[in-house]
Amino acid sequence: MAISAPKLQRSLGLFQSTVLNMIDMVGIGPFVTLPIVIGLMGGMFLYAWIAGALLSLVDAMIWSELGAAYPLAGGSYNFLKEAYGKNGMGRMMSFLYTWQTIIQAPLVAASAAIGFAQYMGYLVHLDAWQQKMVSGAVIILITILLYRKIDSIGKIGVLLWTGVILTLGWIIIGGIAHGNFFQPLKDINAGFSWGQLASFAFGQACIKSVYSYLGYYNVCHLGGEIKDPGKNIPRSMFISVIGIGILYLAMNMSVSSVIPWQEIQSLTHSGNKDYVVSLFIERLYGHRAAIVVTVMILWVALASLFALLLGYSRIPYAAAKDGAFFKVFAKLHPTKNFPYVSLLVIAALGFVFSLLFRMTDVISGILAMRIIVQFISQAAGVILLRRRNGTQKLPYKMPLYPLPVIVAILIWILLFSCTGIKSIIFFGIVFGCGLIVYFIQAKLRNKWPYQTAEGDEGNDGSLLNADN
Repeated sequence: MAISAPKLQRSLGLFQSTVLNMIDMVGIGPFVTLPIVIGLMGGMFLYAWIAGALLSLVDAMIWSELGAAYPLAGGSYNFLKEAYGKNGMGRMMSFLYTWQTIIQAPLVAASAAIGFAQYMGYLVHLDAWQQKMVSGAVIILITILLYRKIDSIGKIGVLLWTGVILTLGWIIIGGIAHGNFFQPLKDINAGFSWGQLASFAFGQACIKSVYSYLGYYNVCHLGGEIKDPGKNIPRSMFISVIGIGILYLAMNMSVSSVIPWQEIQSLTHSGNKDYVVSLFIERLYGHRAAIVVTVMILWVALASLFALLLGYSRIPYAAAKDGAFFKVFAKLHPTKNFPYVSLLVIAALGFVFSLLFRMTDVISGILAMRIIVQFISQAAGVILLRRRNGTQKLPYKMPLYPLPVIVAILIWILLFSCTGIKSIIFFGIVFGCGLIVYFIQAKLRNKWPYQTAEGDEGNDGSLLNADN
């Protein structure tokens, strides 16, 4: 009797999909960026978090339409390939996305691990080299947890998500119990200035808040493992964005109702911003409680790293399986049915990056690398797909089309300009190297643009084959 080849299993329902999205979003990001945003915006800091939620919600409409129509492992890899022509320019776009993923995914993992090590400094003093050892060890631990079947992953994800909700819940309830919870909202317009909302500082604050929301699309990377993807992929994203948006606003209001924004801003400017949430709990309940909440924040960081490594490992796998990337990345584990080579490579690079970089080095760089090749390109891709294929077979159609696409592209362009010259140069180097590698291998393999594209009408990643 022949043994069937291993393949991805559709084992994740709506609840587990939403859980994996949410724990990807709520990593160390909101705890690290909260004081940074207040330092940039003062009493108007809530505007940055509202703006981040609105952009995420609009962009989730784009991801939902694409993810429901092409529910396959790899997410944006498939979207770009289909939108720009799988035998034409789409081959280059999807290659460039995979190329930058090999760099930026480990950077994202490194940022979570670095943030973990920074917050651990509240519990025990760590020298710089000790922080690096901790961040590297965290990535190794998460890789071990991910080295298993997807149905087990879903169960672990739910366990980690429970810790996320308990942590945020404690912070929010603490502020409410303090009795001054709504004061930051009442003071949101104190010293209001349209000029500040149009400033570079607001752009920088939005970059930090958007960084904290990133991950609402993680379910698209796991598209080949989602049950009833036409319904569950859009639903999980909207539930995630709205739910996390409410939690982030409540957390910011809670913390700043106990520690006034002026004090947090002073801590930021003096370089003592690393443990603001721990200080918040310490002020309310004492040092022992602050230790407990710090441990819970570390749990949240682990949960996020777990979800993002899970999702990103599917992208090189999808490209390699499609013949557009190195073949070794297409290997599935013979018994556990997950792309173990892809996971190990991304984890290994994340380990190295966690030893080399600081948190401030990576946040803007991560966003700069994603905006052009991923967010803007696939937003434009929705327009191309609608013109070519129509909308009759779409499981999900975004409301108010094309307004969400136009709004998303304009905002992403503005944020890209605010990432800073170093980040833009870094993106340019990675993008340029990717172009060179693509054209060399395309020439050697006689692929686009060196060969006339044929069969561009194919739709093998579409809904018709989504469950194969």
